Amino acid sequence: MKPIVLAGGTGSRLWPKSRAALPKQFLALTSDKTMLQDTILRLPRNDVSAPMVICNENHRFLAAEQLLRAGIKHDGILLEPVGRNTAPAIALAAMLAAKAGDDPVLLILAADHLIENHDAFEQAIAKANSLAQQNKLVTFGIVPSEAHTGYGYIKAGETIGNGFSVAEFVEKPDAATAQSYLDSGQYFWNSGMFMFKASVYLSELKQHRPDIYAACEAAVSATEADLDFIRIDQDAFARCPDESVDYAVMEKTEQAAMVSLDAGWNDVGSWSSLWDTSNSKDAFGNVSVGDVMLEGVTNSYVNAEQRLVSVIGLDDVVVVETKDAVMVANRNKVQDIKSVVNTLKAEHRPEFEFHREVFRPWGSYDSIDNGTRYQVKRISVKPGEKLSVQMHHHRAEHWIVVSGTASVTVGEQTQLVTENESVYIPVGEVHALENPGKIPLELIEVQSGSYLGEDDIVRFSDRYGRVK
Repeated sequence: MKPIVLAGGTGSRLWPKSRAALPKQFLALTSDKTMLQDTILRLPRNDVSAPMVICNENHRFLAAEQLLRAGIKHDGILLEPVGRNTAPAIALAAMLAAKAGDDPVLLILAADHLIENHDAFEQAIAKANSLAQQNKLVTFGIVPSEAHTGYGYIKAGETIGNGFSVAEFVEKPDAATAQSYLDSGQYFWNSGMFMFKASVYLSELKQHRPDIYAACEAAVSATEADLDFIRIDQDAFARCPDESVDYAVMEKTEQAAMVSLDAGWNDVGSWSSLWDTSNSKDAFGNVSVGDVMLEGVTNSYVNAEQRLVSVIGLDDVVVVETKDAVMVANRNKVQDIKSVVNTLKAEHRPEFEFHREVFRPWGSYDSIDNGTRYQVKRISVKPGEKLSVQMHHHRAEHWIVVSGTASVTVGEQTQLVTENESVYIPVGEVHALENPGKIPLELIEVQSGSYLGEDDIVRFSDRYGRVK
């Protein structure tokens, strides 16, 4: 069995924590590990091969770093140059398996789901595997706990082995319809998790969506290895239709089957989901994360990242504070956060994409102050890592080392700069920064100039593949 972990998406309803450059699957929201790490670490240990992770190219270093930190061995990180939904993503994984001469049973998982009962999850996987061995395309139907209107539903048909045939897939219902589904006992939430043989999926995809099949086939015809990453043909994949596996295959095939799953599943699609699933509510029904003080507050979720957050006399609210944004919402209106995110995107606000602290493969930087012609950053470089050899057309930089040792190249000269020492990089000068030491390098960067945007970087060489 080969797990395929889908780690795309932006998780916009969990803004301001989840953003385009750091979406929810790479955040620690339900445990001390990120959701991607938890997804893989809960997999059965027996008869399961190393997983393949599929993610957006912009998130490749996040994925690689988090797998490394968790000690997870993987079978490559497949990079999507553009998002094209789940049907093409799964097709790429299946075709790569076929290209290697294999025909594994694929276990398709989203990287941002919560599953509390791991034993029940393993039992459902075993049931699904027995059906997949019979050439069924299996989906996991969640035993519903309420008449939820935010999920699609699956109606169970006749019993097949340890599962059921699929009578129909239905869209997200209104409240009355959802209640009728719950009362009938025949309907299950659509989890978006699947299991099937690679060859069976490709055969059904080719039959029902030959256009997706052909585009993916062209995209994997010339794969390229790059560090831990697998790159596909960008132009070919860009021509692929955008379609979910439900629409492209599962709703059309005659081989669809379902196993039920009752394992404390939640897709963590909103802040209210984190309140629902939390086991740390106080006597008044509140969930507090970080430095929080509550007075007369009930049934609320408060998450403080950087500062003390005090809430007084409120009920059913969500308060989330980050270094550069604060979000306050009625707990029953958190789905509307997506409208705020859309506005941020339309207005080209940086809060749509980036946090104040931005992570890079070499470390991170935190923009701690800025003005009309200056910007101040705190930069952290991991031991042994190096920023690209680069230059800027519009800004000069002044680096002050706070801790550790920096190897700094300015023009033709390279020097070591240690604590309490500084170096100046003039406008237009080629330069590079490296941490040759054994501890993190911390420095303050003061930028000054007429334009301070991150796109004013001309890279000449880079060990992370950011130079063509």
